[in-house]
Amino acid sequence: MHNLAAVETPAAVVDLDRVEANLARAQAYADAHRLRLRPHIKTHKLPRFARRQVALGAVGITCQKLGEAEVMADAGIDDILLTYNILGASKLQRLRNLAHRISLTVTADNVATVQGYASAFEGAEQPLTVLVECDTGAGRCGVQTPAELVQLAHAIETSPGLTFGGIMTYPPKRRVGETAQWLAEAVNALEGAGLPPATVTSGGTPDMWSAHLADPITEYRPGTYIYLDRMQVDYGVGSLDDCALTVLTTVVSTPTPDRAILDAGSKALTTDMLGQTGFGLIREYPDAVIGELSEEHGIVDVSRCATKPTIGERLRVVPNHACVVSNLFERVQVLAPDGSVEEVPVAARGRVV
Repeated sequence: MHNLAAVETPAAVVDLDRVEANLARAQAYADAHRLRLRPHIKTHKLPRFARRQVALGAVGITCQKLGEAEVMADAGIDDILLTYNILGASKLQRLRNLAHRISLTVTADNVATVQGYASAFEGAEQPLTVLVECDTGAGRCGVQTPAELVQLAHAIETSPGLTFGGIMTYPPKRRVGETAQWLAEAVNALEGAGLPPATVTSGGTPDMWSAHLADPITEYRPGTYIYLDRMQVDYGVGSLDDCALTVLTTVVSTPTPDRAILDAGSKALTTDMLGQTGFGLIREYPDAVIGELSEEHGIVDVSRCATKPTIGERLRVVPNHACVVSNLFERVQVLAPDGSVEEVPVAARGRVV
């Protein structure tokens, strides 16, 4: 243990009290609306926070990549939804090995993926549960119509080693009604085909407080809610005071009265803009604009600041997109309410395979 003054910059800092408040608020909402909460760990990538989410009431976790799921299983998480088409003999063997250890559910949106799962799990002790991913308007992966959904669900249910488990979607932002209508039609189509879905799982932090309005949903998968960021504040999910992840940085130069240079560049701050002004918000100088990033420099316009930062001053930047920042650092500094800091490895960092 140490304190924040001893942390070298740039560093990712996580305020533990804000994390706890964010987790508790989301779990209380899910419980009140009888939704299963299955948090996506892509934001924090930390086994300790995944375990905490489960301890508070989450039914399990969501991972995007197989490597992330393996890390979390190694850490004792025993119920994982893997929301990505898994292809290739090597990955399918890893998938089968993982399924021996935990309760594992996967997704698919095409026959080729289903055939791969079937080839890997034929003869397995327990069938692999497969959800069909549906494109409800976000324009990413997913079957395009309820008819395609029924066709693929039937292919899953009749494949050796597999069982059809329901529907997964990553919905478009701020179109809850449209998503609900798509899913209602999908559920009706499945029931009419004799394939009622046990699970209808949706996700996305921006609309998490409206999840109960999409009636067919049984489960929700928020990710960024644990930390929040400038993007989520704009969506109204929380306030800047709720943002738990910041990048601690030092002013290393003030070449002109209107320009300051930080030791946090594109290797510490996300280049995602997401409709924001600048590459993050400096807590201590909210009128400053981080207008440009090179690899190791953050170039800040301080012309609108009444008081301006000085060389050696340490600042905390709220990123535009927290998930990307988590993957930039090997370790995060977890700041407790008493001011003590624990350095924690980001165990699932870089697990993109």
